[in-house]
Amino acid sequence: MATVLNRLEESEKFPMPPVGDDGYRPSADEDFMGPRQQAYFRAKLQAWKEAILREAAGTLSQLQVDTLREADLTDRASSETDWSIELRTRDRQRKLISKIEAAIRRIDEGEYGYCEVTGEPISLARLEARPIATMTVEAQERHERHEKISRED
Repeated sequence: MATVLNRLEESEKFPMPPVGDDGYRPSADEDFMGPRQQAYFRAKLQAWKEAILREAAGTLSQLQVDTLREADLTDRASSETDWSIELRTRDRQRKLISKIEAAIRRIDEGEYGYCEVTGEPISLARLEARPIATMTVEAQERHERHEKISRED
C-alpha cells in the first residue's frame, strides 16, 4: 500500500490542471464509464498533457536563452546540477505523456477504468487521483509484492 501511495504522491509532482468549470465530478450513482465519465477523464488527461507540454516548451526556451556563464566553478556546478534535475524531470514527464496517451487510447477502445489484471472497475477515487491507473489498488499491491519478491530472488 505504501508504494501505491508513493506513486499517488509522485503524480502530485506533475499537478493536473482543473477540468471544466461546470463542477461535474463522476459519482458512483451513474453508469461506470458512461459517456459523461469518459468525456470527463478524457478532458482531464488532455489538460494534464497540455500542461506538461507547456512546461516543457518553457524549459526548452529557457535552455536556449540561458547559457552557463558563471565564472565561479561552484556557481557553474550548481547551475549544471539545477539543469540536470530539470532535464530529469522533463524526461519523467515525457514518459508520463506516453502513459496519458495510452489512457486516452483506452478510453477510445472502451477499456479505460477497468483493471488490466482482474477486469474489475478501478475506483473513481483512484482514477481521480491517478487517471493513468491501469489496475485496482489491490491488483497494484499484489503486482508490487510479486515484483519485490522477484527482485529479492
